Amino acid sequence: MYRHSVFRSATALLVLAIAAQPALSACDGSTRKPSVAKHSAPPTPVGLSITPTAGDAGSPISAEIGLKVNDGKITNVALTDAAGQAVAGEPRADGSSWVPAAALHYGASYTVKVTAVGADGKPVTKTSTFTTAAKPTGPAINSDLMLTNGGTYGVGMPIVVDFGSDVPPESRAAVQQRLFVTSDPPQPGAWRWFSGHEVMYRPQNYWQPGTKITARKALNGVPIGNGHTDEDLTASITIGRKLTVDIDDSTKQMTVFQNDQPIRTIPVSLGKPSTPSSSGTTVVMSREPSTVFRTPEYTAAVQYAMRLTWGGQYIHAAPWSVGDQGVRDVSHGCTNVSTDNGRWLYESLLVGDPVVTRNTGAPLDAGDGWTAWDMSWADYTKA
Repeated sequence: MYRHSVFRSATALLVLAIAAQPALSACDGSTRKPSVAKHSAPPTPVGLSITPTAGDAGSPISAEIGLKVNDGKITNVALTDAAGQAVAGEPRADGSSWVPAAALHYGASYTVKVTAVGADGKPVTKTSTFTTAAKPTGPAINSDLMLTNGGTYGVGMPIVVDFGSDVPPESRAAVQQRLFVTSDPPQPGAWRWFSGHEVMYRPQNYWQPGTKITARKALNGVPIGNGHTDEDLTASITIGRKLTVDIDDSTKQMTVFQNDQPIRTIPVSLGKPSTPSSSGTTVVMSREPSTVFRTPEYTAAVQYAMRLTWGGQYIHAAPWSVGDQGVRDVSHGCTNVSTDNGRWLYESLLVGDPVVTRNTGAPLDAGDGWTAWDMSWADYTKA
């Protein structure tokens, strides 16, 4: 019994001694690999380039400060004129450039200083001094932003820029890049050219009532062929209550909705078969308490006229056709209503209120008025 215990103890010591031996090396056939310490790469310094480049002497007065940054972010952009005065501006939403708040001056010197910080935490600053070009001698293309600063508009109001002459197709992208719209609350939208001289912006759905919109056509000095565009203008507007108009030629009735609830039904007479009214979605383009229609066929003084198309279709008071309103179509394409109803509409409608006309058999021509809503969003946003 005693010897057996001694034997077991010796065996245990032997096992412990073997366990304490160092592991065999790889040359002894072991598949174990020695561990290797891992070290992370040092942070990459920021890469920064800007335009206009130093010494550039031909920048247009519409020039933006182009920003290209790798492995970092822009922390500051400062643009000053030759006298050291700061030029206001802000970056584009995508960070691709910094946009001066107003056009620069012709033949003037500017210095831009841009700072960026990389992952290593070290700032990098680049400076460029450039000069804008002299005023072009070619023709200027004038343009209108179809908004009144401080005005209140309907929920269908598109942002419209109209040019005095056609913008060449190859110049339209550059022009469009200098058109800016911001809204509060944000409602993303898109621009679309309806002709060579008219481009419109609308959101996917009607503007939310109460939306604040600021639109800027920053077009002063934008090169177009041998000429340039003419003006940098900003307007801020407010969207009012939601009011829409539905005109159905099959019933000869107009229904006015506020917040999608009907508030008034009005008998109408639309265009007769030889001069039909257009079916489609328009918006009120202007409101006139009185005007005179002059055509090759007739001249007529009318009250409470609200334009729907460039071609001359209006909603207006027509006391001479009251007996036909709600019964038959007798107009030259306009929507006739009584004087009392015309006055109520004139007092109720805003420029930009949507008007849908149905069942006339004559489709609305794209661009005959502010027709941005007369197509689906998918069609509107097609190139």
